[in-house]
Amino acid sequence: MVTEGALARAAAATAVAAVLDQGQSLTRALATLAPAPPPRQAGLVREIAYGTLRWQPRLRLLLAPLLRRPLRARDRVLASLLLTGIYQLEFLRIPAHAAVKETVAAATGLGRPWAASLVNGVLRAFQRRAEELRRAADRDPEGRWAHPRWLIDRLREAWPGAWQQVLEAGNRRPPMTLRVNRLQGSREACLEELAAAGIGAAIPPSAPLAPDALVLERAVDVEALPGFATGRVSVQDAAAQLAAPLLRAEPGMRVLDACAAPGGKTAHILERCPELGELVAVDLDPARLARVGEGLERLGLPARGRTRIELRAGDAGEPSGWWDGRPFDRILLDAPCSATGVVRRHPDIKVLRPAQGLDVRMTTDDTGGRARGIAQDAGDGP
Repeated sequence: MVTEGALARAAAATAVAAVLDQGQSLTRALATLAPAPPPRQAGLVREIAYGTLRWQPRLRLLLAPLLRRPLRARDRVLASLLLTGIYQLEFLRIPAHAAVKETVAAATGLGRPWAASLVNGVLRAFQRRAEELRRAADRDPEGRWAHPRWLIDRLREAWPGAWQQVLEAGNRRPPMTLRVNRLQGSREACLEELAAAGIGAAIPPSAPLAPDALVLERAVDVEALPGFATGRVSVQDAAAQLAAPLLRAEPGMRVLDACAAPGGKTAHILERCPELGELVAVDLDPARLARVGEGLERLGLPARGRTRIELRAGDAGEPSGWWDGRPFDRILLDAPCSATGVVRRHPDIKVLRPAQGLDVRMTTDDTGGRARGIAQDAGDGP
């Protein structure tokens, strides 16, 4: 019988393979896993999948010398499983014997019991040759910095004094940041509730610009957050929380949130100004737009029925398809971009974004001050 730990590793490898081999986003890959991983192992699945993709450029170089020949196309998921195994050995505090045992057993969970000996042999060989393989990986820029070569080169050219900081920041684990719903209480009261639940949190350095933000000492399942189910708190990066205050929406205004999904900024606007006259949320993807409505319902918005809310599926760049011709007092546009500025939050970007059509710029991160890279679309790039 395959253990829950082995099933978790099989699920993580499946998600990683969906990104590497099928071009799916990691968010989608994890959400559509079939069968779903055991609930008690969901955190481990996410940790392994996100960590493997965060360090994939380096892990790939560590793995390559250990394979005598390329795997067949139909068995490419085994390459992802091997990457997850090396990630566990290199970056997690799981005992090495347990990581190897469960990863070997995951081959059966993936329907390839014949590959157990292959996985065992490769991971044992890595343990024996780890120092040699690390030194070799360090000599390659992709191995040293765990980013694609094209992005390393562009950052070094554009920001010769800061490119190393940018790459190091891109490999850090992102903090889990909450947005406190001010309609249901203060940030200070929320801090007390979290402390009572044994969850450490603090007001971030960006507090003057993000007055509703709290940063957790460690990530937790959202269901463990006091008040999450009733809309007391939401998960949203501090940087994303800057938009609503800057909008300066006032009672009675008509506001447009263009490219609104998944709806965090939409909700924040309403939390800060529950007496808007009307808020129109537009998104190109009807399925993602539905998530906006679900999020507002969880938060109990619109508060006290004061604001009229309309969700409209359409292209913000083609307003003739959804706009009624009435002007807006405020417009928030969070336009789709390459997203390389949030690579630490979405490490699959390292795999999914091509080099073509990207113009690397600089911004600061969501905790204030430290430089990181952001790539904006140039022309029609993805």
